Amino acid sequence: MIVQQLAFILVLATAAFFIRKRVLLIRNTIKLGKERPVTGRKRERLKNMLLIALGQKKMFKKIIPAILHLFIYAGFLVINLEVLEFLVDGILGTHRIFAPWLGSFYTVLMNVFELLAVAVLLACVFFLIRRNVLKVPRFWTAEMTRWPRLDANVILFTEIVLMTAILTMNAADQVLQTRDSHYTATGSLFFSSFLIPLFENLGTTTLLVIERFAWWFHIIGILGFAVYVTYSKHLHIFLAFPNTYFASLEPKGYINNMPVVTNEVKSMLGLGTSETVTGEPGRFGAKDVNDLPWTSLVAAYSCTECGRCTSECPANQTGKKLSPRKIMMDTRDRLEAIGKTIAAGGEGLNDGKTLLNDYISKEEINACTSCNACVEACPVMINPLEIIIELRRYVAMEESRSPAQWNSMFQNMETSFAPWKFSAADRFNWAND
Repeated sequence: MIVQQLAFILVLATAAFFIRKRVLLIRNTIKLGKERPVTGRKRERLKNMLLIALGQKKMFKKIIPAILHLFIYAGFLVINLEVLEFLVDGILGTHRIFAPWLGSFYTVLMNVFELLAVAVLLACVFFLIRRNVLKVPRFWTAEMTRWPRLDANVILFTEIVLMTAILTMNAADQVLQTRDSHYTATGSLFFSSFLIPLFENLGTTTLLVIERFAWWFHIIGILGFAVYVTYSKHLHIFLAFPNTYFASLEPKGYINNMPVVTNEVKSMLGLGTSETVTGEPGRFGAKDVNDLPWTSLVAAYSCTECGRCTSECPANQTGKKLSPRKIMMDTRDRLEAIGKTIAAGGEGLNDGKTLLNDYISKEEINACTSCNACVEACPVMINPLEIIIELRRYVAMEESRSPAQWNSMFQNMETSFAPWKFSAADRFNWAND
């Protein structure tokens, strides 16, 4: 038994080491972003986090996927309570340590866990069919290359295998309860009892091997899943909470001004300045991820790649190259590339590449109509438009390489205070008669 305890502690420590290493790397790449103080309106922020991240409010715009996703999400939250028992048993060398303390309530809990395990299993099967057989269009757009599609399938298949392991373990355990006093009575478990006929004619030693294998497979699978998630789009399971909390509470049509520019314009117009800005103005807009606010980098890691933003984007629907989902995926890919360079001891931002041009093209950002359809569609309050606006600001203000029609409009705004080339005095001549 002591060997199993030591083996378990070693496995747990190994998983914790890799998770910690990965989390620190993600934190460091997010810290590359520009400072953006997020203060006030805590009640609204908490409400968003509880309703949208925890309650999945925005998911229910598509009712069938929402219900199935809720099964998986509830299963993830509740079944992990059973993982707590796995951890305690693994460290202490016990078996179902909570059963004697909880009595008959333990049987109720285990049946709830099994119900959720079956619900998760069925939901994952449905999602696999939906992605790979029915081929829902938003899962097969240009940016959904081999890795994003494989990532989703790996997670779904892993969930199915882990849920099967739980039911197998419980079925073998129930048979062993009648043969070995070491196995604590759990009471009748409804779903796993259907598998008992597969095991009741097996020898005790064989059953012990099956039960222990299923136990180890499940816990190692959970720990492996926890490590894998930090490399996967499924990191949103955790980052959806801070992302919804720190998301902008301004109306969706609001665009953040640049304080340096705003104060300069107000000063020129004799309107005074709203705030004091010290130091160098820095870069206008964003060329790379370090020019974006840190909240946008959290959002990039929070992207679920569900494609709801792209399916609602009018530019994308009319055949333009823009895909809001790709904007978020490209931002995360850039962060990942920088993270790998940093981990190797190099200068992450000095690799000769930038977010603009090497990952996201001008054609993409120029196609955006700033309609906020993508922001409204996102189930975890990600704002791709904020990144697009910052990239366009850089092109316009640093490179002066906006489309010719835009440059004409900018010039008219400067000279005539309107997009049209009419003086302020002549602008209302049409109304004279």
